[in-house]
Amino acid sequence: MPIKKYKPLTPGTRFRVGNAYAEITASKPEKSLVAPLKKSGGRNHDGKMTVRNRGGGHKRKYRIIDFNRNKEGLNATVSSIEYDPNRTAFIALVQYEDKEKRYIIAPKGLNVGDTIRSGRDATPVVGNAMYLSDIPLGAAIHAIEMTPGKGAALARSAGTNGLLVGREGKYAIIKLPSGEVRRILMTCKATIGATSNPDHGLTVLGKAGRKRWIGRRSRVRGVAMNPVDHPMGGGEGKSSGGHPRSRTGIMAKGQKTRNNKKYSTSLIITKRKKKNKK
Repeated sequence: MPIKKYKPLTPGTRFRVGNAYAEITASKPEKSLVAPLKKSGGRNHDGKMTVRNRGGGHKRKYRIIDFNRNKEGLNATVSSIEYDPNRTAFIALVQYEDKEKRYIIAPKGLNVGDTIRSGRDATPVVGNAMYLSDIPLGAAIHAIEMTPGKGAALARSAGTNGLLVGREGKYAIIKLPSGEVRRILMTCKATIGATSNPDHGLTVLGKAGRKRWIGRRSRVRGVAMNPVDHPMGGGEGKSSGGHPRSRTGIMAKGQKTRNNKKYSTSLIITKRKKKNKK
């Protein structure tokens, strides 16, 4: 997916790098597959702000995505590739042989008119959903289930994919985009290929207003606060700060926060890579 730079006609476009949306083929969603999307603005049922820096933003409609891919034994034809404001990857509208329409996460390389399939008789072609027991080793996969029949949970964002690196008993060994290697039951499904829109991370908003349109409010740094407001606040001059931590005191940049007694710890073979480690 190519990106485009804007001419500096205004201060907001001087540094803006946007998406060219060359893959998009439809401008309006399928009416039968959209639902209302209510915003909370970070407030709970009492109206109290429980999540900061949220609010405003453009009105959206939710696109109902088929994460289960449970319509097996029928071919589906790709009708369009569409933009979804609720996720970073693009979505594809597919129509099955019985005329039912569904949205799926669009893989990279899927085009209008292509035919996809799901189930035991599917072949390892981009867009097909298969059980991990049937996928060949070394294949790139996305939209990976963690619990059989629950629906895709892993590798759903733009430009991501996991790798099927092996099998061990009733488990498949998957290398995830984070670098984590873990076991997943072979009765779970995954989709062949990588997700679309791999250049999503190269975009630059260009101005604070675009962030507000997304629904994000401005964020105040902890070191700019007073000691009563943040553990890193206070101090004379530029001496404020200390070890990076959250507003509630949880240490950042290195402290492990995962519960070792979590049920799935035994399924993890290699922990995810540390971003700050050189």
